[in-house]
Amino acid sequence: MQHFPVFMAVKGRRIVVSGGGDAALAKLRLLLKTEARIEVYATEAAPEIEAWAAEGKLALLRRHIEASDLMGAVLAYGADEEDLLDARLSALAAETRVPHNIVDSLEDSAFITPAIVDRDPVVVAIGTEGAAPVLARSIKAELEARLPSSLGLLTRVGKSFRQAAERLPMGRRRRDFWADYYGSVGPQAHAKGGEEAVAPALAQLLADHLAEVPKRGHVDFVGAGPGDPELLTVRARRALDAADVVIHDRLVTPAILDLARREALIVDAGKEGFGPATPQAEIDALIVRHAKKGRHVVRLKAGDPTVFGRLDEEIEAVEAAGVSFAIVPGITAASAAVAAIGQSLTKRGRNSSVRLLTGHDVQGFADHDWKALARPGEVAAIYMGKKSARFVQGRLLMHGADPSTPVTVVENASRADQRVIVMLLSDMEPKMTEACIDGPALTFIGLAPREAQVIARNIVQEAVS
Repeated sequence: MQHFPVFMAVKGRRIVVSGGGDAALAKLRLLLKTEARIEVYATEAAPEIEAWAAEGKLALLRRHIEASDLMGAVLAYGADEEDLLDARLSALAAETRVPHNIVDSLEDSAFITPAIVDRDPVVVAIGTEGAAPVLARSIKAELEARLPSSLGLLTRVGKSFRQAAERLPMGRRRRDFWADYYGSVGPQAHAKGGEEAVAPALAQLLADHLAEVPKRGHVDFVGAGPGDPELLTVRARRALDAADVVIHDRLVTPAILDLARREALIVDAGKEGFGPATPQAEIDALIVRHAKKGRHVVRLKAGDPTVFGRLDEEIEAVEAAGVSFAIVPGITAASAAVAAIGQSLTKRGRNSSVRLLTGHDVQGFADHDWKALARPGEVAAIYMGKKSARFVQGRLLMHGADPSTPVTVVENASRADQRVIVMLLSDMEPKMTEACIDGPALTFIGLAPREAQVIARNIVQEAVS
């Protein structure tokens, strides 16, 4: 280790910066997050630095830095972006024994500034000894995504309760209290009621722990997205990290289940259209049973739980049991599938609305406005429509749809084995059957992959010419 990481006390102390250009601007954005007194020495300064000086956020001295300016400073930055001026700052800092950093010059610096994840008062510093700054930024981005933006607030509120928490016996009971606060109660309170809800929730949690009230359960209804783990939301990742029990449906991929913590109980409550299925009432009871035992339950649904996920039935069961819950949206299959074919669900001049239909229950299709769906330019996305393809085809043609209407089926959207099958409404069947689709599939009526549209346009232009 060539550089020893420390956190230096800078409140009310001077940090000097030599330079007024882009390099100085980048450092000042970071330094202004501290409670230090910032002094900038520059003959010319960027407009942002001028504005900060006018607002009193820093002192701007329109000249080159001198040795006397460094006296009493805790840190000095050389950001002139000129070799002679940077060398001069380095010599002056050595003369006055002030730790200095020359921007983008590891060899000429007495210290380096790490990549920082700021959740004040929680600060994470990442350094690579200057060997791989891109890697440091990548790690920073990963941590930024994993650490909630509310962490700083939760920490500040928690700090105000430290003395009160000393009423709990030191050891496991006190550790469990703080684990419950940071792991579930605090984030849930902030998500539901914002900053004002956190302190009351912490006070209630402390009262419960002092009275040894059994831990309260909670349910997160989480969208697992279309299958690619990289399309999970940050909040979904956090829920999986915190879950005691994960109850998932059949379409959630193993790669996403692997993100749950190792101690979590993983329960398959899958349903399969026209095949084996766990009755909904059993799923409802399972969710409630685990939550009533004080567990953090994640009900993990492929796509978005609010789209054809029978979410309302499960929420009603949870509410009836007096269990708290939250909904974590996910990327629905229609969004992932339309991205796979390079299209958008709506387009000015083509369609101002899109219909999301389920083919799982063909009995309901008779109630749809098939005449409207058959109009040129209309777009519909049909979930779970493999078994009802012939029914849909017949209804649309019966109501006047153009047989040459494009139909696109995207199987396993976003996954490594994704497949795009292109056809016309006139041959939707038998092509759907011939395709032997095994994975989850979404059918677009009225959309073709962008590449297919380009080919069709070229054929028309060649015919005209």
